[in-house]
Amino acid sequence: MTSQATSKGHTLADLVQHDRVHTSLYTDPAIFETEMDKVFANTWVWVAHTSEIPEAGSYKTGYIGRQPVVTVRDRKQQVHVLLNRCRHRAATVCEGHKGKTNSFVCPYHGWSYSLDGALRGVPSPESYGDLLDKADYPLVKLRVEEYAGMIFATFKDDIEPLVDFLGPAKKWMDLFMKQGGGFPVKVGGEHRFRFPGNWKIQLENTTDAYHFPLVHKSFLSSVDKQTEEMLDFVEGPGFVEDLGNGHSVMVMIPDLVDLEANLDAPIPERFAALAEELRADYPEDQVRRIVRAVGGSGFNLNIFPNIACSMAFFRVLRPVSVTETEIHHAVITMDGGPEAGNRARLRMHEHFQGPMGFGTPDDSEAWERVQKGSNAGTDQWILLNRGLAKEQETADGRRSDVSAETGMRAAYRQWKKLMTA
Repeated sequence: MTSQATSKGHTLADLVQHDRVHTSLYTDPAIFETEMDKVFANTWVWVAHTSEIPEAGSYKTGYIGRQPVVTVRDRKQQVHVLLNRCRHRAATVCEGHKGKTNSFVCPYHGWSYSLDGALRGVPSPESYGDLLDKADYPLVKLRVEEYAGMIFATFKDDIEPLVDFLGPAKKWMDLFMKQGGGFPVKVGGEHRFRFPGNWKIQLENTTDAYHFPLVHKSFLSSVDKQTEEMLDFVEGPGFVEDLGNGHSVMVMIPDLVDLEANLDAPIPERFAALAEELRADYPEDQVRRIVRAVGGSGFNLNIFPNIACSMAFFRVLRPVSVTETEIHHAVITMDGGPEAGNRARLRMHEHFQGPMGFGTPDDSEAWERVQKGSNAGTDQWILLNRGLAKEQETADGRRSDVSAETGMRAAYRQWKKLMTA
């Protein structure tokens, strides 16, 4: 599908308006196929956090769009992102989710590759005579860059540097990484699931405060009064800001934007027992820093197209089909930090994000219903005009109130730019 092709009688350019998008963006298989090429194969895509590949030989498998890749650290500590496909007959060379290896060996015919993707050996090479030069058949390597411990890859060699793509989002990434509480941030495991809906439905959700009091009513009823009041932010002083290139930030709790500020503030009652336990091993100033970090940041940051730094976890989306999306919720812990602090982080993650939690199951139910409802009507639109009347220009982009749909409008502007390029 090109910018001249149509869906429901509209061109691709027409499908995204300043205040709405066409429902076919959720339902049209041809649009989805174009997204895999125009979006996911044409921009920077998040693949891993450095803590997931800490040593030489550490690897993590994943996807960019629907293309399987392996992110690996070689013996010189260089990070590579390789297409997970043997150059002989296309079998994947790595099936583990995460692990450590000395090389990649195709299980079909035994072609072996070094950690940097170079072809090192083939069984019975004499059968090829002089027809096979191993230097011509390495695993395909993508361009890789890193910021704040976040590793991104792209198929596009002439794309702008990652730091330029991230733009104003960089300062929010820096703030988010303060969740280490003075220790390095570490991915401490993840919860994976799929829902029967389009990937953009979930992309919208990360900067959607409007749904929180209704969809997460059961979660709010499960927390203490102090936490419930803190999370009553829809009418509060927070904001949503378009950061350019599809990125956006939703600040829900302004007092928790910088976790290293206001350390003299009273410790919340829900963390009093944790603070007391930490005092056995840490001085008071460090106790306060750790406790403040455990509670998570007061904002959600969306990095287009597939990663969100969301309060206290990473949310990664993977498009599977036009009507199916896989979600990874990765808990953030303190590498080398106190066991009590990391335990508290895990319990918080389970409480909201876990399969028996009070948050994510309700979210996924809403996403599924959006997809189901999208099949009603033949030429319908998704409204994204909340907060538009209050939107103001800022040094970094555009800003409106915390329940505005500014973040969604930001993502669809970038979608339109890439899809019609």
